[in-house]
Amino acid sequence: MSIARWWRNTWARFGPRRCLIVIEGDSLPQRMPRRDLVLARDDGEDWCVGMLCPCGCGDVIELLVIEEATPRWDIVVDERGRPSLSPSVWRQKGCHSHFWVQNGRVEWCN
Repeated sequence: MSIARWWRNTWARFGPRRCLIVIEGDSLPQRMPRRDLVLARDDGEDWCVGMLCPCGCGDVIELLVIEEATPRWDIVVDERGRPSLSPSVWRQKGCHSHFWVQNGRVEWCN
């Protein structure tokens, strides 16, 4: 295992957890938070979760959570505000990262 991968996995396991920020509107903010996930809600309906790719490439990941979307993700938030996403996020372009978000932590798929 490379040093970079070891450090990434260690930081994901022991570093601070991600939180969920809820915004009202039909688009994600121009400037995304460095660690936290953003849930966009329009007219009371959740439609999209956005986050910066946790690999550090700087790309914004946008995941649809509305029932009609394919593919779509489910988001669950625990009592401390820590989000979990399912299914996993697997980027087909760019960095090709593959990971889960579980209780505010990124769990990398190897």
